[in-house]
Formats: sequence, structure tokens, C-alpha cells
Amino acid sequence: MEQRAWHTTRVVVTGGAGFLGRAVVRELERRGCRDIFIPRSKEYDLREKDAIIRMLKDGRPDLMIHLAAVVGGIGANRENPGKFFYENIMMGVQLIEQARLFGVQKFVSAGTICAYPKFTPVPFREEDLWIGYPEETNAPYGLAKKMLLVQSQAYREQYGFNGIFLLPVNLYGPGDNFDPSSSHVIPALIKKCVDAKRRGDPSITVWGTGTASREFLYVDDAARGIVLASEKYDKSDPVNLGAGFEITIRDLVELVVEETGFQGEVLWDATKPDGQPRRCLDTSRAEKEFGFKAEVSFREGLRRTVEWYEKEVKGEE
Repeated sequence: MEQRAWHTTRVVVTGGAGFLGRAVVRELERRGCRDIFIPRSKEYDLREKDAIIRMLKDGRPDLMIHLAAVVGGIGANRENPGKFFYENIMMGVQLIEQARLFGVQKFVSAGTICAYPKFTPVPFREEDLWIGYPEETNAPYGLAKKMLLVQSQAYREQYGFNGIFLLPVNLYGPGDNFDPSSSHVIPALIKKCVDAKRRGDPSITVWGTGTASREFLYVDDAARGIVLASEKYDKSDPVNLGAGFEITIRDLVELVVEETGFQGEVLWDATKPDGQPRRCLDTSRAEKEFGFKAEVSFREGLRRTVEWYEKEVKGEE
């Protein structure tokens, strides 16, 4: 799909009203796309086949970007393994099948870094996706998403269906989910520090030991990568989307404490799980195949996210 074709391309973005979805829609608009359909869950329950068929008739897409997911941090994954597996797999599998039957030209699946095996050699290379079982706390979610890769590859082989599969690393940025019951690590830490500072609390408690490492990708960078892949990548091989760096949770906490100005003590609850021991991606395939490289530095992205949350808190007072 050549860049100049965006103005004539009809795009459906599932999850388009969510954190990543809003950034993808902004990026599509920036590139000249004018026909973007965002199915809202109250109108289209994408776990249901009939709702998917109705959505396809209403949106009439040339391209589908599937970002909708039932997601959360370690706590939410531990409490809802069945729900996370069922709802993610039912959404994705039926969307791909109905998109094929409907004649959609291209289907872009956003997978998850949780699909990688627990002890994947660092940096994670796409070839290592099948060398073991995912980390237990989020395996049901990771495997549900991973099945969309299997389906995309099988459908390409049998039907010539152009489905691609992307593996974005942990995302963060302004507009993230800051709900403590379902948020990921960066918004959860920012909220803890900002709220504790406002209340004058002497300490905050953080899950785990701090030894696990993670990689984080700024949401606008992720959106640019997804749109670039939608435009330029047409192969069955999965592709990592990341920033290509690694930071321990302990170092992350120190940065968040610094950026928020929290002066209290950090207590570590080692009875809580660390999750996957290490996460860092080999991002060379994305650069080679469609010219994607992260641009926003982690410190800058973190600063923007903290500033956004602090403004939101002030606006609620």
C-alpha cells in the first residue's frame, strides 16, 4: 500500500478509542487517511460473530488494524486468566475469519510481548517465539494473542489472505490507563508516587524485588510503527516493535521517583511476583523491513507521561 493511497483507503481500527488506538488514528490522519471507522464496544461486541459481520458491513474496510484487547498488569492477569484467554482469542479468531470472507485486503494484528517464552534469550528475536512456554502469570493472554499469528500464517498459505503480526513491547505515554486494578507498571508507579506526594505519605510499596527488566516503547512511536507496517510490510513472519533497550524495575522506580519529585521511601514487597525475568527486543527486523526505529527517548517519554498525569489530577481537584 503506497503512502499516497492513504487518502483512498478505508480503515477499521478495533480498539481505536483506546490508549494505543487513539495514537494510531492520529498517525493515520497525519498521513492523509480520511475514512477511519472505530467500532465501539457498546455498539459492536467483537466477541460475537454477528456483531463482527455488522461492523464489517458498516465500516467496509480495505484495511483492518486489530488493537482491541482485554489487557492488564500482572495482578489483573492472575485474577482473570480464563477471561483474558477466551475474550482475546474469540475476538481475534473471528475477526480474521470474517475479514477474509468479507474480502478485506489486509489485516494487521497487534500481538503482545507476553507471547514470548519465559526464558527467551535477550534480546528477544522473532525466531525464538516458539522455544518455550510464556511466563505463567500472563501466559493465557499471551497464547491467545499468539494464536492470531498461527491463523494469519495459515490463512496466507491456504487463502492468500494478507495478514501480518506485530509484537509491540510494553507501551507507555500520556493517556495511558492509570486505574490501579488494571494498569501496567509505568502508570501504576507514576500514580503511586504522585498520589503519595499529594497526600504526604512517608512511603510507597512496589511489587516484586526490582530485579526484573523491561523495555518500554512510547505510544506515538508504537503507532508510527504499526502504520508503517500497515503500509509497507506484507510477509507472514512476526515483527517486534520496540525501542531496543532494557531497564530494571528498580532503576525504573528511581526514575519515576525523580520525575515525580516523591521524597518518601520505596518499600519492596517480595511476596509479589516479578513477572518475566527479562524483556528486551531485537528490533532489527522492523528497521530492515519497513524502516521503523523508535525516536522518543525514555527519559523524555516518561517526563511527558508524568506531566500529563499531574495535569489530570489537578483537573479533578
